[in-house]
Amino acid sequence: MKSLHEMGVAELGRALASKEVSSAEATKHLLARVASHEHLGAWLEVDEQHAVAQAQAADQRRAAGAAGALLGVPLAHKDIFVTSVLPTTAGSKMLAGYMSPFDATVVRRLADAGTVMLGKLNCDEFAMGSSNENSAFKPAKNPWDTSRVPGGSSGGSAVAVAARLVPAATGTDTGGSIRQPASFSGITGIKPTYGVCSRYGMIAFASSLDQAGPLARSAEDCALLLSAMSGFDERDSTSANRPPQDFHAAMLKPRDAGTAAQPLKGLRIGLPREFFPQALASDVNSAVRSALSELEKLGATLVDVSLPRTELSIPVYYIIAPAEASSNLSRFDGVRFGHRAKKYADLLDMYKKTRAEGFGPEVKRRIMIGTYVLSHGYYDAYYLQAQKLRRMIADDFQSCFRQCDVIAGPVAPSVAWKLGDKGDDPVASYLADIFTLPASLAGLPGMSVPAGFGESGMPVGLQLIGNYFEEGTLLHAAHAFQQATDWHVRAPAGI
Repeated sequence: MKSLHEMGVAELGRALASKEVSSAEATKHLLARVASHEHLGAWLEVDEQHAVAQAQAADQRRAAGAAGALLGVPLAHKDIFVTSVLPTTAGSKMLAGYMSPFDATVVRRLADAGTVMLGKLNCDEFAMGSSNENSAFKPAKNPWDTSRVPGGSSGGSAVAVAARLVPAATGTDTGGSIRQPASFSGITGIKPTYGVCSRYGMIAFASSLDQAGPLARSAEDCALLLSAMSGFDERDSTSANRPPQDFHAAMLKPRDAGTAAQPLKGLRIGLPREFFPQALASDVNSAVRSALSELEKLGATLVDVSLPRTELSIPVYYIIAPAEASSNLSRFDGVRFGHRAKKYADLLDMYKKTRAEGFGPEVKRRIMIGTYVLSHGYYDAYYLQAQKLRRMIADDFQSCFRQCDVIAGPVAPSVAWKLGDKGDDPVASYLADIFTLPASLAGLPGMSVPAGFGESGMPVGLQLIGNYFEEGTLLHAAHAFQQATDWHVRAPAGI
C-alpha cells in the first residue's frame, strides 16, 4: 500500500472503505507531516485535537455501516471560509483572532459528507493577490522551489496539496485564484460556474466574481469534492437554484462518440488565438501544445476560435473587482468586529487608524481604486463602461461555444516567479492574470490540469474552460487526459 500522504481523495476513500486504514491513522500521519513542513508557510491554524476527534467519529460511522466517498478523508480550508472551531482571518491583521459563530456553507457541507478538517490555510489578504505574498502573516512557498511563489490567492491551499500535507483543500477563485496556484504548484483545481457553490460564510472580496472550488491531485478528486460542496443555498442570493449534481458520475460518463481508445472522440476544443500571443513564455507554450496533442490522440478535435476582448479583461476586472471590494470592506471599521486601534481621538479618528493599521498595502490600493471609480463624476466613465465590456466578454465566449465544446490554453503566461520579483510592480502581477480573468468575468467554469514542466522544472498547467454548468464536460476531458498522462501524480523532490 502507498504511504498515506501519497494517496489522493479517491484512493484514500477506497482504502478507508476497505478498512485498510482508519481515518484516525490517516489524520495523525498527515498532522505529523504538517508539523514537519512549517517552513512552507501553508498553514495559519491547525487543530489536532478537533481533527482527531472528527476522524474517530468518522471511523465510528464506518463501523456502524455508514459509507461515503469522503467519509473520514482529511482536508483543509482556505482561511477565507468562516469556521466556528478555528479563527478566520482572511490572511489579514484586520481579522486576527476572529471567531465566527457559524460555519460557511461549503465547510458545513463537506463536514456533513464526513471530511476531517485539519486546519486553515494561508492566503493573500482578503484573497487579493496572485502570489500569496500579500498575506499579513507570512508568504507561502512553492514546494517545487521554495524560492518561488506558489500562486495566489489560494496559495496555501495549493502548497498543502502539492506538498502532500493533505489530499485536498478548498479555495476561492475571483480572477483565477484557484486555477493559477494549481498551475504553479502542479495540482488540479476547478472553479465552477458562478453560483454552483454557496458564498454564504465566504468572506467577500468581489461579490459578483468570488466562487468556491476544490484543489486536489486529480480531476476525479475534484469531482468528488465538488459534488459535496455544491448545491442551492437559500441563504446566498446568488446561489444557482439547480438540483444537486453528481460530478463524479458526469466525469465518468462516456461521450456518445467516444471509445475506449479515444474517450474524447467528438469533443471540439477551441484554441483562442489571443491565448497564444508572442509574449507567452516558450516553455509554457511547449508544454500546453504537447498537452493539446495528447488530447487530439484521445479523439478531440482542435478548432481555432477568437476571444477578441481578452486584453480588455485586465482593465475591466481591475475596475469591477476593486469597486466591489471597496463596498464589501467598508464593514471593517473597528466598531462591530475585527481589529480596533488602541488610541484615537474620536469616531472618525478610530475609523482612520483602525483601517490604516488593519489593512495591508494591496488591500488599501484596491480600496482606493474602487472608491475612485465609484465616486461622483467617474462612475459612468469607468465602472459603467467596465460592466458593458464585461457583457461583451461574456458574449465573445458564447460565440466561441457555437464552434466548440471546451476552450483550452495556458493558465498563466509563465511559470511561477521568484518571491519578491513583482513586489514593487503590482501591475506586473495583474498582467499575469490575463488568461484566467475572462472566464471569471463571464462567470464560466474553468480548471487547471497539470500538463508538464517548464523553466527550472516548474509546473505548467493547461486551462480548460466550459460553458455554463458544463463542469462535467471539463472534468471528463481532464480525467481522460490524466488517465493517459502522469503529470498529476508527480511530486516535488524530497516530498
